[in-house]
Amino acid sequence: MSTISRRIVLLSSAALAGAAFLGPADARDLKITIGYQTVVEPSKVPQADGAYESATKATIDWRKFDSGADVIAAIASGSVDIGYVGSSPLAAAASRELPIQTIFVVGLIGESEALVARNGAGIEKAADLAGKKVAVPFVSTTHYSLLAALKHEGVDPKWVDILNLRPPEIAAAWARGDIDAAYVWDPALGQIKTTGKVDSSQVAAWGAPTFDAWIVRTDFAERNPEAVRDFVKVTGAAYAEFLAKPDAWSVTSPQAAKIATITGAKLEDVPQLLRGYVFPTLEEQASDKFLGGGTVKAVEATSAFLKEQGKIDAVLPDYSEYVSSKYVSEALASN
Repeated sequence: MSTISRRIVLLSSAALAGAAFLGPADARDLKITIGYQTVVEPSKVPQADGAYESATKATIDWRKFDSGADVIAAIASGSVDIGYVGSSPLAAAASRELPIQTIFVVGLIGESEALVARNGAGIEKAADLAGKKVAVPFVSTTHYSLLAALKHEGVDPKWVDILNLRPPEIAAAWARGDIDAAYVWDPALGQIKTTGKVDSSQVAAWGAPTFDAWIVRTDFAERNPEAVRDFVKVTGAAYAEFLAKPDAWSVTSPQAAKIATITGAKLEDVPQLLRGYVFPTLEEQASDKFLGGGTVKAVEATSAFLKEQGKIDAVLPDYSEYVSSKYVSEALASN
């Protein structure tokens, strides 16, 4: 699944165009399908508490996905309204002009994703991956980071046997001894690093920062702007609560327990994984650093890299229509 099907995107465009003829939804009858991933981050708490349903007064169908590429495909087909993706699949989707908007930057990815080499595989640094079997979900932030690491070390990706596996498949392949290394996130990361060595390389310092984000189908947002605003408001409140007292989200806290239940991560790992991200506040979201400008530049830079690596066909002249600060600004105004 190294690319997003053009056919899916074309079909989705027709489906979304048809949906645009529908009138504004009655909030009491509104149904929202949200595609989430098992990433450890604060919004899993309001998800567990039913806070999104209360705020939007909607029925929400929460669907778990194993990768951002899968979320993008579901959004393209029209089966998901709001989805959680990484910057790499986001850039790939925008470059193919999928009608989406980035509405919330979850955070800059740090140690929450990692390259792990199997003990005894003879891998001490990224340069040692040549000739090895390395698993990664294609068109994900970890795929992007892996390619950036190889580029930094002067290793041609063709010299590496890169396998396209989803996180659960990576954990299974690791258990069987089928792969030498993997670049992935939790809960698979927590499973494989018990018998492997975590590479502490700082990919962001090499000029290839990654982030996660919530995106929305443009047609859904246009028909249900208040629901999107309320979704953003609930998400921002969860992040504000964590940022105010991060130490309170300890291993014995109800927040950590809820996150572990939703994600499948080990409870004892949750506090550390939360610290593996740099979470922006709602105010920062609306600023030039993120949705007010910086995120557009980040998506453009990611797209340029993906084009260089042959993962997308072309880079758009402008990505601003795929990033919106409207909903974070409205969420701030309604506080």
